[in-house]
Formats: sequence, structure tokens, C-alpha cells
Amino acid sequence: MEYLVRIVDAELDELLPSLPAIALEGAKGIGKTATARRRARTVIQLDEPAQRELVTAAPERLTAADPPVLIDEWQLVPTVWDVVRRAVDAEAKPGHYLLTGSASPTTPPTHSGAGRIVTLRMRPLALSERGLVPPAVSLRALLSGARPAIGGDSPVELEDYAQEILASGFPGIRPLKGRARRLQLESYVDRILDRDFAEQGHVVRKPALLRRWMTAYAAATSTAMTWEKIRNAATGGDGEKPTKATVLPYRDILERLWILDPLPGWLPTRKFTTRLAHPPKHHLADPALAATLLGVDIGALLRGDAAGPPIPRDGTLLGHLFESLAILSLRVYAQAAEARVYHCRTMGGRQEIDGIVERRDQRIVGVEIKLTPSVTDADVRHLNWLQRELGDQLLDRVVITTGRHAYRRPDGIAVVPAALLGP
Repeated sequence: MEYLVRIVDAELDELLPSLPAIALEGAKGIGKTATARRRARTVIQLDEPAQRELVTAAPERLTAADPPVLIDEWQLVPTVWDVVRRAVDAEAKPGHYLLTGSASPTTPPTHSGAGRIVTLRMRPLALSERGLVPPAVSLRALLSGARPAIGGDSPVELEDYAQEILASGFPGIRPLKGRARRLQLESYVDRILDRDFAEQGHVVRKPALLRRWMTAYAAATSTAMTWEKIRNAATGGDGEKPTKATVLPYRDILERLWILDPLPGWLPTRKFTTRLAHPPKHHLADPALAATLLGVDIGALLRGDAAGPPIPRDGTLLGHLFESLAILSLRVYAQAAEARVYHCRTMGGRQEIDGIVERRDQRIVGVEIKLTPSVTDADVRHLNWLQRELGDQLLDRVVITTGRHAYRRPDGIAVVPAALLGP
């Protein structure tokens, strides 16, 4: 299969000439190994028992290997981290080590690696990486504060976005069609339940209970639902509800596997922070996993059929999964621009901003995400509230839509079809 160039490729090309060790981390199946292999002369695959045994017995093999050295699935031999850290202390040259990991190790290294090993997060394919249409609007330009001109046309329509949610951002899965794709996604979920928890040292005594909890979490996608309400929603037909002691390991392990990807609440520097609620919004690594857990197809999404546990939400499931897809893409673009993504919600939910993209100097771009082709004054009222609150700290205001055209409204707000936004 032909390699699909990723946004993180440019980040690696920028950083490797200066840094001796970079760890590329994220969920299984997102393309970490393929990306790292393109830069490696020696590949050590620790998910192969023979190589894992050799490295465990003689970790000095890593420092003797011909660089650049890729250590794939490093978390399977956590001592590797410390070996690389010591090699960096011994003045390893830039670009010497690449580590990839699909989970945080069950036994952490003795040292965090701070100052020695830089970590880059890799996520499933953003919309602009999927080849739908060349992006016409740059998030980096929006973060510049220059209020760039906005333009461009997209052929991507609502049904196409629904198809993209179901297709997933996993490079090895999305080319498949129909039943083959569905089976691969279902197998991905089954592997989490049947194997990944065990590899993390946790025995799942009631797999059906774990699946129900994951399904309840999927139903809460793009909401700030409390953990208690998600736990209640996981109650099965027999009335059995997972206990708090049961749920905590679920959450912790799924975060270590990079399957849960919650969007943190924003903590601004201005005084109105006291009016903000800070719980995270719930997201899985890829909205296709949520759709798989909920068992929805293209027809169900477009019809707005009820699916999964009864989770209160504003709008349709498709709207929430579209928001998750847009947030996934925003996070990929923001990382490339050295920015971070949050969400903003006031107490009681009177004001809510779907995306807060924050530069290192804490100036921000506010982003609303709408499952609509057009934008009304009502759709931008929260962005206008944010403008009044922040003044010059707010660099730009953006509404991401399912429409056909990118433009600026007379009030200066950028309207951008999701497929046209890029890094």
C-alpha cells in the first residue's frame, strides 16, 4: 500500500535534525510504525518475541545499532526508555532514536525522560489528510492574528462527512468497503476487550460489562457528561451497573491505550474563569470507534435514529460525531502549529465554545462546529460573547460547517467547511 504523507511527517522532519530521541505515541493502527520506518536505518520490533527477548537480555544492542534506530512498541520492554535516556545523556547525535508506542507501559521507566526524549502525539487521519479536497484555510494562518482572507469551495456534502465518520482515520482500515470495513473496526474493538486489557495486566472478569461501559462512553461523545451518568447509562437489561471501583481501571487503561482522547476544559487567564465549568468533553481516538460501538450505519446517522444507551445530548448523534471528527482534525493541525485545543463551557451551559485553540502565548482562536451548511447570527452568539470577554486575546473566530463555501461574514467571523480546513 502506498504511503500516505501525514502532517506529523513535517513535524518529524523539522525536529529530527535537532533532537536525539523522539517518541511517537498514539493508538494502535494509526500509522506510527510506517511513518517512523521511513526515517530509520535499523528497526527493532519489540512486538516480535524473538527481538523482545534479545533486547531484554542485552539492552546494549540498542546503543550499538546503526542509527537512526526505530524501537517499535517500546512499552513492551519499559527499560528501553532508560537505555535511550542514558544514551542521550552520553551525547547521542540528533536523529539517533525514534520510539513508537501504542500504550503507556504498565511498569513506568525509572525516569520520565524529560529533557532527553521528546514525545509527539500521533492521531488518526485528519480530514485534510484523507484526500477529499485540498485544504484552502490554514489554522496556522488563523492563529497568526492577521485575520487572513477566507475563500475556497468544497464538493464534500453532509452524506460524505457521515461516510468519513464511518470510514475511520485508520490508514489500513479506511480503504476497505462495506462489510470488510465493519468487520475490521469490530475486530479492533474486540482486540481492546480481549487482548489489550490483559496486556496491560488487567483481567476483565465481565467483558460484557466493559463493552456496555465503552458503549455508554461512545454515546456520550462530544458531551461533558459526568462519569457517574456514563456509569448509570452502562446499566444493562439485567439492571447490573458497574461499580466505581470497576470503572476506574476501565478509564485509566483506555487512556493508557490512547483509546480515550478527552478534550480538556479551558482555563483562561482572565477573571471570568470563575464562571467556567472545567470537565472534559468525551471523545474516542476516532469517531468511527464510537459509531462501531453504537452499531450505527450511514442510514441511521442520516435519519437521526436513536442508538445506544440513553445519553442526553443537544442535537443528533451525527452532529456529535461530526464534532468529534472536526476536533480530531483541529488537534492534528494545532499540534503542527505548536498550539493546543480545549473547549469552553460556562456554569449551567449558558455559553459554550466547541474549540479553543490556544497559542503558547495564551492568545486563542475560538471555534464553533455546526452540522449545517449555512451560519446564522444565532450560531455565532457564543463567539461574539467570547469576543466581548477577551478583546485582543481572541485572535479570530471560526465556524466549521458542512457547507460548500469558505468566506468571512460581514462581522468578520470565518465560515469554513470542515474539509477545507488544514494545518
